[in-house]
Amino acid sequence: MSKFISLKTSLPGPKSQEIANKREKYVAKPMGSSLSPCYIAKGEGALITDVDGNQFIDLTGGWGCLAVGYSHKKVVTAVKDQIEKYLHTDFTAIPYKSFVELAKKLVELAPGSSPKTAAFFNSGSEAIENAVKIARAHTKRPAIIVFENAFHGRTLLTMTMTHKAMPYKYHFGPFASEIYRLPFPTPYHPTVKIEDFEKILINTVIPESVAAIVIEPIQGEGGFNVPVEGFLEYLRELTNKYGILLITDEIQSGMGRTGKFFAIENWNIEPDIICLAKSLAAGLPLSAVIAKKEITNSLPGGCIGGTYVGNPVACRAALEVIKIIEEENLLDRAVKIGKKLKERFLKMKDKYSLVGDVHGIGAMMAIELVKDRETKKPATEETAQIVQECVKNGVLVPNAGINKNLLRMLVSLEITDEQLDEALDVLEKAIAKFNEN
Repeated sequence: MSKFISLKTSLPGPKSQEIANKREKYVAKPMGSSLSPCYIAKGEGALITDVDGNQFIDLTGGWGCLAVGYSHKKVVTAVKDQIEKYLHTDFTAIPYKSFVELAKKLVELAPGSSPKTAAFFNSGSEAIENAVKIARAHTKRPAIIVFENAFHGRTLLTMTMTHKAMPYKYHFGPFASEIYRLPFPTPYHPTVKIEDFEKILINTVIPESVAAIVIEPIQGEGGFNVPVEGFLEYLRELTNKYGILLITDEIQSGMGRTGKFFAIENWNIEPDIICLAKSLAAGLPLSAVIAKKEITNSLPGGCIGGTYVGNPVACRAALEVIKIIEEENLLDRAVKIGKKLKERFLKMKDKYSLVGDVHGIGAMMAIELVKDRETKKPATEETAQIVQECVKNGVLVPNAGINKNLLRMLVSLEITDEQLDEALDVLEKAIAKFNEN
């Protein structure tokens, strides 16, 4: 019997269907379809209720934006307090304390002993754009290295850096220049040996022309891919050798999801620049670029910024999110959630041939579905069917990967064990159903 899932109508319910009809008429088609056919009325923790009164367990976390869950009371209180005082002023016109306090907090949390500074923007794409601008300006070099399966955004530059062509690059070219893509070796898909990587780099681009290597410590949209042991340490050494900056994209992996505040801390590496977004402000538009001070100090004032960047409402929310992570021990909670997920997923792997691999760190965990374990042929169609079966039974779970054959966990770290168990029961039943087909 379901304790948290409550489906009172067919899906979508009549009120959701009414909104969907308006969407069909007024919302631009390229915005795409939604995972859920139902429209949210309210959310709390890892639970959402739609406009028809149906309650779901949400494992998507707003595509990774809700590490502290929906409507956390402390975030709501801070946002209300800020709204009653003022909604907006550009920091370069009339500055405000929360911007400075948030920069201080993130700099103090960032790994490594080098003095650092922080700048704020609106989205993950903007953070990556500005990190690249900063790297190019500091090094006076044009080239940027990215990786297979990477996702860095949808702006002109960041969609160029993103690997997957459809739908992200659909007739949107010409693309940005001086972007070079190299293999991202993982235990399940090795692709390249570490000792061969420098040769591949040199054969692809002159290293002395490279401003930065941009890497997700754990790939997000690409499939929660963890690099082979020693690869990130090797990259740090390689970048030091050639005077290349190392930029880590922590937009999906940061904010405690792996059990460390920054995912790169799992490897004890100090990057030159770190990018954050998504869960930083509990879903409000805010991103951050944290860089070594010697790098940002080499640029003139006013060369980065924007009207809405680091807006005061989002900064207040972000300060509260960090406080919640610390006070509620959500880093430890991420480790516990990850352990539960991994144990359950490995049991599924033993039972169902459809499950090819389990990978991730902490609560950032995924299962890769394959038609054949020998060939590792992606089970794309079955993955889509499993996602829809879960939705029909009250659980929202996102897919991932170039071939859309992974199920990834972006769940709120506030989810209870009971809620997680109920959601995983639904997920396992869906896997079992399509494993037999």
